[in-house]
Amino acid sequence: MSTATARLPARRVRAGLRASVRHAARSQFAFRASTWTGIVGCVLQVILVHLVWTAVYGERTVVSGVAQGDAVTYAVLGVLTTTIFQPFIFDSLLGRLRTGAIAFDVMRPISAVPVALARQLGGTLAQLPAAGAALVVGLALGAISQPGSWLSGAACLLSLMLGFTIALIVNFTVGLVGFWTLETGGAFLIYRMLAQFSSGALIPLWFMPAWLQDSLTLLPFSAQVFVPLSIYVDQDPGWHTVRALGLQAMWVAVLVALATLVWHRAIRRLVIFGG
Repeated sequence: MSTATARLPARRVRAGLRASVRHAARSQFAFRASTWTGIVGCVLQVILVHLVWTAVYGERTVVSGVAQGDAVTYAVLGVLTTTIFQPFIFDSLLGRLRTGAIAFDVMRPISAVPVALARQLGGTLAQLPAAGAALVVGLALGAISQPGSWLSGAACLLSLMLGFTIALIVNFTVGLVGFWTLETGGAFLIYRMLAQFSSGALIPLWFMPAWLQDSLTLLPFSAQVFVPLSIYVDQDPGWHTVRALGLQAMWVAVLVALATLVWHRAIRRLVIFGG
């Protein structure tokens, strides 16, 4: 946070950030056709995922030690989580970089970093109608089971908040690529493919080879989706749950440090080129 931001009254800072969140959310609803397409698309994904995983199990109740109900619940919740966490529209910096408006953002009393994160949050909130409609359909289909225990449900909520924080920071960091390339489409495409596979959103890490599962759990992507959802279906939470939450917290700290480093280098590049 900049010194100028620190000197502003906290009330004005909060008001400015809330305005950024509202503006970002409303901009996503500007095109009604796109909004309805997103809702219908998310609902269809839930239906298809339910049908596919039910067909995969067939008459079997357990595959690789994972019960059918847990697998279907995980897959459906994975669609909802991905819709909210990774809509891949967090490139608001790109337009401001191309027009040079980012220079004014940097000089404003409220730092450009919290404003950019607030815009990302607004974009996420705009995905809630699609996720909510899909959740209703999933419940109607009986595709979502209750959490493994009340403790699993509580730990899952905390894990989801940590996972969302990780997604927010990574999305912001990927967007900073625009300071060097003035184009983030390729970076976000690579990030999207890597995140969807490595996070366990497409295929739960349970069903992957042991060596691949161990490798992917070392990446921050699994902390976005796989960790919260595996906690949700866990019927016997314990110290392994605490360790999973600790790993997520560690990734938050590491990614904040990385994003800070990249941001400072990006601003230095902006100054060098007279932006």
